[in-house]
Amino acid sequence: MGLTAVKPLLTALVLPPVPWLVLVLMGAWQLRRRPWLGWPVIVTALLLTWFSWTSLGAVAVTQALLKPPPPLRDLKALVARPPAAGQTVVVVLGGGRNELQEYPFTAPSAITLERLRYGIWLSRQTGYPLLFSGGKAPGDERGLTEAEVATRVARDEFRHPLRWAEDRSRDTHENAVQTIELLRRENVGRILLVSHDLHLPRALRHFERARDAAGLVLEIVPAGCAVPDRAERLTVYDFFPSPAGIWRLRYALREWLGIVVGA
Repeated sequence: MGLTAVKPLLTALVLPPVPWLVLVLMGAWQLRRRPWLGWPVIVTALLLTWFSWTSLGAVAVTQALLKPPPPLRDLKALVARPPAAGQTVVVVLGGGRNELQEYPFTAPSAITLERLRYGIWLSRQTGYPLLFSGGKAPGDERGLTEAEVATRVARDEFRHPLRWAEDRSRDTHENAVQTIELLRRENVGRILLVSHDLHLPRALRHFERARDAAGLVLEIVPAGCAVPDRAERLTVYDFFPSPAGIWRLRYALREWLGIVVGA
């Protein structure tokens, strides 16, 4: 088994709640010999497990480790400030595809669909052309590419066809390299980079490196989607476990680990 095949397993092992469950077992193992050590370890592990499932935990970890860029607010000001040279393009990054029993065709994952929907909305609001980047995940060569799926969905379901579809990339690094290579022939001076807010810090690093390696003068504007609309004050529900809390915390930790290891 290569690293590509093992990576999902390694990711599952290092993300909550697995590390905290291991701590519980370690504490339980110490109870007979060193109860003064075992009980604090168990209690700490249980508190970390609870914290990891809450929206409060997700917000704290996201801001501490990633500091994602804020969402686009003033599109009118953006449109009124064109790039120094070239056109602006909306670039949507793929996030997976699914084989679902209810459809007779390959469908976009929920993550891909959220990104594509926001990219299409941005394209309609601004008049900028739309590019989708996504091939097949490493080790999964079945069926259509993400770009082929997105092309059909944009055309048939949203009635807003893509201008370009990049279908060779297998990860965020290749999204950046292949997209920059495609756009360098299109006289582009700015891109609106659409992805989930938690994914953007890592995606921006790859796109900036690909741009610099290509020797392009290209403005990259982050356009985060699925950004929670949080009130200024915390509510009691933020302190209790929720599916949204654990999803965002695991997503944030996975992206941070990707940045740490240079993925």
